[in-house]
Amino acid sequence: MSTPITLSVGDIELTYNTGYIGMDHGMLFQERDRQRRRHPHVNYEYCAQNSQDVTQREMCFCRTLGSMVSRLELLGYTLSSVQAEYEFQSAFYLDQYPVSLKGGPQPERLNFNQFVAFIREHAIRELGSVYNPTYDADYARGEGRFANDPAAALLPGGDFDRDTGGYSERSHFGALISFLGPYSTLRVLAENPTNLDLEVVWDYGNFVDAGWAKNEDFTAGARRSQTYLIATEGTSDTHILKRSFALLRQDIEDFFRFIDIEERHPFSGTGNLSKFAEGLVKIDVQNRVVFLFDNDAEGIDTYRSLQRFTFPVNMRAMVLPDLGALRDFPARGPSGVESADINGRAAAIECYLDLRLKNRPPAQVTWTNYKESLGIYQGALDFKDSYAKAFYDASPDLIASGTYDVSKLRMVLQSIYRQCSDMAAQMVRIA
Repeated sequence: MSTPITLSVGDIELTYNTGYIGMDHGMLFQERDRQRRRHPHVNYEYCAQNSQDVTQREMCFCRTLGSMVSRLELLGYTLSSVQAEYEFQSAFYLDQYPVSLKGGPQPERLNFNQFVAFIREHAIRELGSVYNPTYDADYARGEGRFANDPAAALLPGGDFDRDTGGYSERSHFGALISFLGPYSTLRVLAENPTNLDLEVVWDYGNFVDAGWAKNEDFTAGARRSQTYLIATEGTSDTHILKRSFALLRQDIEDFFRFIDIEERHPFSGTGNLSKFAEGLVKIDVQNRVVFLFDNDAEGIDTYRSLQRFTFPVNMRAMVLPDLGALRDFPARGPSGVESADINGRAAAIECYLDLRLKNRPPAQVTWTNYKESLGIYQGALDFKDSYAKAFYDASPDLIASGTYDVSKLRMVLQSIYRQCSDMAAQMVRIA
């Protein structure tokens, strides 16, 4: 009897292989997701009676669907890319099979919004999973949940020889939507909130136990080709962002890399980062790279100057995000301290930290030089190193409790995440 290795969600199998590993799903998981999980196909009573150790057979990678959405999107499986795949499959099916089995033209397939509505209508945990040997025959007679749902008959058919039957409501539902790839399926299933706590399982324990592979053949984490190099203006930006991902987005931190700055930043300063970007664009580097500029006059000016280049799909330039909290900020100039919008003028990375320091006056920026090309002044946060030090000194407990405010940093990370997931989605569509 063959021993399968599967990827499943809510007991619906998305991939199934025997004799070889098949698709590498390690990038969906992190090492802490490696665990023992009670296996549905292990006869525990028999194993106990015969003193058989089931430890290896229970080994798998497992995490909830909700916690996997960000990882799927950084791999390129955003809702927009799923829609593109869905529309391709729908058009392809109608092109290949223009005549229905009953004669006459094929009815129009569901549009994508209707498909998502279908997904939301049928939460996986609400679907029956008990084996029914007459399920397909019952369905053919018009019995059952999906026989009475007109939307089910209007899904794209996919491959002609694809099995769209089942032995239960749950397996039938999985077959009906299997025209999508496994990762697109996971992403669209997450559009039903009831599905978010379902377990996504890469079940390899039995496969290893049968001698088809070794445990070390299964590794977790983003593969190098799937990671994003975040190139910043200086060491402070890099240190702050690395710690921010480690503290606030542990679920995706393995997707992000930074230039090694153990001794010094090789491209420090706005101008040098711009030259670095120009060089990489011209030599067509294949790595995924995001050039991140400060949200100040220098950064905005340089970012705009880079728009003359056509960036390849695997590269992006961006500035730190505009925030409402920075629109009414104390700024010192020739006429004293006045309130000003420092977005696009003086918002370096330190401005996104908690700017409340004990025994210190309120934070302020000082206008320095005039940027004639933009018609605005460049500014800098006073005593910015002290705010960075306070961030480094803040314990995880202080951050988790909200004593140290990381709300602005969360917006920075979300902005980077959006750029990267959009980049990945474009790369998936091109491939």
